Amino acid sequence: MKIGIIGAGNIATGLGKFWAKHGHELFFSYSRDAEKLKKAANSVDPSARFGTPAEATAFADVIVLAVPYNAVPDALSAAGVLNGKLLFSCVNPLKPDYSGLFVGTNTSGAEEIAKLAPGAKVVEGLPAFAEVLHSDVRQIAGQQVTVFVSGDDSEAKQIVTRLLVECELEVIDAGPLWTARYVEPSMMLLVNLAYSQGFGGRVGFKFLKEKT
Repeated sequence: MKIGIIGAGNIATGLGKFWAKHGHELFFSYSRDAEKLKKAANSVDPSARFGTPAEATAFADVIVLAVPYNAVPDALSAAGVLNGKLLFSCVNPLKPDYSGLFVGTNTSGAEEIAKLAPGAKVVEGLPAFAEVLHSDVRQIAGQQVTVFVSGDDSEAKQIVTRLLVECELEVIDAGPLWTARYVEPSMMLLVNLAYSQGFGGRVGFKFLKEKT
């Protein structure tokens, strides 16, 4: 699969290294520093391409959005027309200082992203923290981290689920895109526990259920 990644930070590279291992073709984009973008792409896979968000859109079967929330409008504008494309958002609407969320409960970052990308098949799956993705071991206390996926297109959610499973994460289908209104604040709680309450970045949620 061809994956165009808009973003070149720790989440983008943390996910990308797993996808490269599974044989996907990667295209990194969206950085103010061209050398940093090249270095990020090469650190994941020497064969990974890099360039502009519009080039990533033209290249990709799946577009992964992995930028800070306040950069989303500019990033999507640079990506161009996304009609019919699968847009996999890894964006939680965190304020830059981690003091809270820009939006929550009556809407979600995912729903606002969908408004900015009309016609795109938007699926949100907020992955494990970068510290977990870049660690030698994905499991925490011997268990896989649970990730919740929200979206209105079932086939698109299945594709995103497979990509997250390849990153050694447990994936739960949370339902339609509006369920992101509740997933995003839960991740804000995890951010607070990790960085304000001193638990550190190797933390995550685990969804427990009775076996059927």
